[in-house]
Amino acid sequence: MSIFDLFKQIESQQPTPTGPPQWLIVGLGNPGNQYENTRHNAGFLTIDAFARHCGAQWQKHQFRAHCANAQWEGIRCLLMKPETFMNLSGQSVQEAMQYYHIDPAHTLVLYDDITLPVGGLRIRKKGSDGGHNGMKNIIYLSGADTFPRIRIGIGKKPHPDYPLADWVLSAFTESERNTLAEAAERVNKAIPLILKGNIDLAMSRYNGNPPTGDTQ
Repeated sequence: MSIFDLFKQIESQQPTPTGPPQWLIVGLGNPGNQYENTRHNAGFLTIDAFARHCGAQWQKHQFRAHCANAQWEGIRCLLMKPETFMNLSGQSVQEAMQYYHIDPAHTLVLYDDITLPVGGLRIRKKGSDGGHNGMKNIIYLSGADTFPRIRIGIGKKPHPDYPLADWVLSAFTESERNTLAEAAERVNKAIPLILKGNIDLAMSRYNGNPPTGDTQ
């Protein structure tokens, strides 16, 4: 890294936020090195990209999650990667919501979706779990489905008989990782709109498949 790159990185970092968070931003996945680049960890990978984008540091463990304080244009956020494993994600999210008295409408959840091609995005204000076990646990424990969410495409199973667990725990290819990185850039642009109450604009701008439209 050159001295100019270092200065650019320092300038891009937001001031350290003070006071309680106004939003929770939660990326879903499974903890552990063996899951790092797997499809089920698309939420982790995407929130990592947003943390880098806003200069946040993963420095603490709280609410059974890896956490980072972030601030975007004066809006204080707590970024979270639950370490409860995917199917129990709601335990971590619910603890943080209760502690900070944060409403579901201010809890943004990022997670993988096998119905979308790799890098496809679907932003929604609320809705059902859609068969996703992490989201299912969050809705069950909170008693609400009014969580804004960004679903990140990880591609469909190669064929109908392919075991779902094997597919979501398989690793992204190099090409797919590049596509996912491009999707993360779109998420980085969508999140600030959502935080400022412009989720309809985020949906109209960033919902859709990757620009090439051919990554499965």
